[in-house]
Amino acid sequence: MKPDIHPNYRQVVFQDLSSEFAFLTRSTIATKETIKWEDGNEYPLIKVDISSHSHPFYTGKQKVVDAGGRVDKFRRRYAQK
Repeated sequence: MKPDIHPNYRQVVFQDLSSEFAFLTRSTIATKETIKWEDGNEYPLIKVDISSHSHPFYTGKQKVVDAGGRVDKFRRRYAQK
């Protein structure tokens, strides 16, 4: 590998701003902010607006749209005569 052309792959903390949920993972994303983690070490911090902890799909609060009813209504309205 050529030196100095690859991004720095390191441990980073992602923090969900809407639920204060945070997790430690590895990433190449650059940031200037840091946070002290549960293990006492300081890691770069990435703030995100939504994560699996607050997204409606993963929390089970997603609204289900009745697509079948709309299709039936369309077929009844434009049925061939």
